[in-house]
Amino acid sequence: MKLWSSQRTRWSVIAFATIWMLVVVPLSAIAAPYAAMVMDARSGEVLHAHNADTRLHPASLTKMMTLYVVFEAVENGEIGLDTMVTISQHAASEPPSKLGLRAGQQIRLRHLIRAAAIKSANDAATALAEAIEGSEARFARRMNRTAKAMGMTRTTFKNAHGLTENGHLSTARDMTILGRHVFYDYPEYYNLFSRITADAGVRKVYHTNRALLNSYRGADGIKTGYTRAAGFNLVASAERGGERIIATVFGGNSTASRNAKVAELLDLGFRKAPSRVALHKPRRPAYAGRMQDSAPDGAFGKTVRLATAAAVKRSLRPQMRPSAEPAPVVLASKEDIEQAIMAAQETRLPVEEPKIAKGSATPPLPKINPEPRPADLVLTRTSEPAADPIQEVVTRVSTSGGRNWGINIGRYQSQYEAQKVLLQTALNEMSTLDGSLRKVVRRPTGFDANFMGLSRETADLACRRLAAKQVTCFMIQPGGGA
Repeated sequence: MKLWSSQRTRWSVIAFATIWMLVVVPLSAIAAPYAAMVMDARSGEVLHAHNADTRLHPASLTKMMTLYVVFEAVENGEIGLDTMVTISQHAASEPPSKLGLRAGQQIRLRHLIRAAAIKSANDAATALAEAIEGSEARFARRMNRTAKAMGMTRTTFKNAHGLTENGHLSTARDMTILGRHVFYDYPEYYNLFSRITADAGVRKVYHTNRALLNSYRGADGIKTGYTRAAGFNLVASAERGGERIIATVFGGNSTASRNAKVAELLDLGFRKAPSRVALHKPRRPAYAGRMQDSAPDGAFGKTVRLATAAAVKRSLRPQMRPSAEPAPVVLASKEDIEQAIMAAQETRLPVEEPKIAKGSATPPLPKINPEPRPADLVLTRTSEPAADPIQEVVTRVSTSGGRNWGINIGRYQSQYEAQKVLLQTALNEMSTLDGSLRKVVRRPTGFDANFMGLSRETADLACRRLAAKQVTCFMIQPGGGA
């Protein structure tokens, strides 16, 4: 009897200990496999890999691709950052982590982006997907097309938020590739991933991995993820002395242990990465746009989403009709004209004077009458004194109403800074600004950066496209008015 009682006590202790371990130790620490990768972001060289090609649950690392597709849609004019998005019942019902959106509520797209990037809000991610593609299922198909174009060969997305779903899988290698694309393809948005706090419209949100951002020198992103099936995941990037390392961990046991492992991997990367290496940015995937419901399998095209929600099909730009009309507006500064005249005079070949026999009369020089100034040549001047030659402009006005509009993209402290911004903007917005004149105008409080020689329609389109990229812009009417 005593022996049986002793055995029963022993088994009770063992059972209690087992239950206690299940309570104290997260199930993810037992179930979630570990995988890792370290990459030199500059060259794409892999510095460390462990189970890097094993298909695992990515959890909220998924939102990196969700946000990548949103950035792509904004850049291509499908939607604007200030577009008001109406929250569906489906989005509002997503489980935490969430922003707490209600069905029927309206919120700006930029606030949804902040909530998804910083708080990792699932309701915000679903709302973004529905705003871009109309449904989360269509958005997931677009995510997969983009992933395939990036070379993420072992990734399949089923949703926009990363909650566990059958077949929703990725790898440490593929998520590292995605993190590198986010950094290089959309540097203007990358700062989102390092913000400790942000205004998400309905409330202030806090970063899900403030601990690593605050403790690891040079850390500036990118994305955390956790589900019971995935464990504690993280793709992190850090920069020191011109070197940038990306480290990915799947299956961490806890936030603290995951962060410690990522810090260890980043240290490994900085030790192994060369100080100097040629920069090889990843090739940006081709823009696929929205899948057309009526298109055949594998075919897709771009749909531009307008404020009126009208559907506009993609079409080629029409060719200009042949015309005998005068050439479009030509703009040049007085300084440029004077320099061109001086250069022409310097390069002009000397004219040999005719030899005249001694004693003969000098032949009279032919009378030359200069051609009259063209009637359509107008000298214009800004409202300020033209003490600076930059401020005097010669405009040839087209009889067709022409290209005598412009746009202003800001006022800067120096002429060099204004010229630099003009060049960068021209390269980023070639479709509308190609052929325009970059012009810096000196003002009492700085230097205006202007593009001139545009039609009214082109100036309006350029301003709207730049505004979608968060570039300040306003139109300049003929004669200099805004």
